[in-house]
Amino acid sequence: MAMHMTEEAAKWYQEEMDLDSGDYVHFYVKLYGGIPTAHPNYFLGVSIGKDGEMSHYQNFDGVTFYFSEQDAWFLNQYDLAIKMGQEEAVFEFTPINNDNAK
Repeated sequence: MAMHMTEEAAKWYQEEMDLDSGDYVHFYVKLYGGIPTAHPNYFLGVSIGKDGEMSHYQNFDGVTFYFSEQDAWFLNQYDLAIKMGQEEAVFEFTPINNDNAK
């Protein structure tokens, strides 16, 4: 039920998307194509801009990376780590053990 982005992944996004302080990067749920996830048939999209109320978010150098309240359900059973792979950011979903979450 958390999102954690590494500083290296944030810097990669900042360079790839030419982001400036004050920008928002919105990760959102979509049905077809995009970043693979732990949810069958659901993918993630990425856009620049603020859309709705933020749920899970992190800020690096003035750039906010977030999920909106509308898509908060997507992380209800998972922790999401966004970190650098060899050439681009990778998304790792770790199931939450509900017995330990109480």
